Amino acid sequence: MSAARTLRALIEAGSDDAPALTAPGSRELTYRALRAQVDATVAALNALGIGRGDRVAIVLPNGPAMASAFLAVAAGAASAPLNPAYRADEFEFYLNDLQARGLIVEAGSDSPAVAVARKLGVPVIELHAEPDRGAGAFRLVASASVASQAARPGFAEPEDIALVLHTSGTTSRPKIVPLSHANVCASARNIREFLSLSAGDCGLNIMPLFHIHGLIAGISAPLSAGGRVFCTPGFNALRFFTWMEEARPTWYTAVPTMHQTILARAANNRAVIAAHPLRFIRSSSSAMPTQVIREIEEVFGAPLVESYGMTEAAHQMAANPLPPKVRKPGSVGIAAGPEVAIMDEAGSLLSAGATGEVVIRGDNVTRGYENNPKANAEAYTNGWFRTGDQGVMDAEGYLTITGRLKEIINRGGEKVSPREVDEVLMDHPAVAQVVTFAIPHDKLGEEVGAAVVLREGATLTDRELRDFASQRLTDFKVPRKIVLLDEIPKGATGKLQRIGLAQKLGLA
Repeated sequence: MSAARTLRALIEAGSDDAPALTAPGSRELTYRALRAQVDATVAALNALGIGRGDRVAIVLPNGPAMASAFLAVAAGAASAPLNPAYRADEFEFYLNDLQARGLIVEAGSDSPAVAVARKLGVPVIELHAEPDRGAGAFRLVASASVASQAARPGFAEPEDIALVLHTSGTTSRPKIVPLSHANVCASARNIREFLSLSAGDCGLNIMPLFHIHGLIAGISAPLSAGGRVFCTPGFNALRFFTWMEEARPTWYTAVPTMHQTILARAANNRAVIAAHPLRFIRSSSSAMPTQVIREIEEVFGAPLVESYGMTEAAHQMAANPLPPKVRKPGSVGIAAGPEVAIMDEAGSLLSAGATGEVVIRGDNVTRGYENNPKANAEAYTNGWFRTGDQGVMDAEGYLTITGRLKEIINRGGEKVSPREVDEVLMDHPAVAQVVTFAIPHDKLGEEVGAAVVLREGATLTDRELRDFASQRLTDFKVPRKIVLLDEIPKGATGKLQRIGLAQKLGLA
């Protein structure tokens, strides 16, 4: 299979009549129809004065139209998907920051993004879904053009920007991450090859499509193999097994909180699991407790491969390989595309077994943040990109993440890895979910806290859990405050976020 370097070339992988996109209760969209959709969209954008390099914000609900709109817009402009749940002030920040030349919304959308775009003078382009032509078929209708003609019409080249996303900005102003077609296609290829994806595979996509995980692993990688993607309207644990019956998937990818919710309902759906066996299950975006990995593999009878990714790498950096190669629970696996190494603060690469900052370099890695020389100076050392993650690599090249450098808790000079505390608390049979985090302390600077969700029907006091932890952890690592919750607050993509959790829970 040739190495595509643009998204338009990437979707050449599928046979004309093979299904590319499907969705619940929908007709399939073939690769021929998807390619025609992409070509028509680029022509429509060019007619509106939008071309290569121009940023087009996309605010659409999850589903096949969002998947095809991402690909189609990116093929001739720079696609900038935004979270539909944002409020007006957030849309104003992002549309301004992106210098958006257009905003794509559903026809008749009541999103606050529409009013914000009109206020800023950003042309609103309505997407009219045409499901009779297949899942993800649409036409664009705009009330006004951006310019009389596009400055750079036609299809994007490998070094043109395909996708523009922002970092999560948990500790600072969100940074703009521009990803070229070459970056995105390299990452899709890395995932395809690592998972041995083929035209016979069907991915069940439950990931949001305003985030790198869903866009690359959920959509781009399987399409680069000529496979099929079943596009759901977003994660819904109550409908997951119904979708499994309809889609007949061979795999799915999700974040740990989603896997845990699916697992909680799996016992009542054993017949569905048996009737539609998965080739593998993939997890990424945050750490998967080893206890949950074991349970999922037992219930589904399929290997769970944990992967490690970030926006700046166009998603995947490392992953546990499929059988018969070795999977190491608790590790994020081996380099799965880019080169991966461990670096000390001075910029020297470290040997196996030494703890330091995880660094990467490769053709999937962004060239740099946009308009942010300070961030770029901090992020790149001798051609390596500093991920901000602390980790250690063993002699066989398996990487274990010990925490985000910004999340390491500094308790009076004693450094505590939240991941280590998570692992210990998760060993308690009554515990379903844990997030360990820093609580401000007037004398020590920071104290160790933990938010915990119990398994259904389980009872446990915070004191009992602290006693359990104290038998396994050095005293300074034992959480001084344990908060028992029905649900832990999550970020927009379903990730549990440590930074800012103390404030959210009223502990700061």
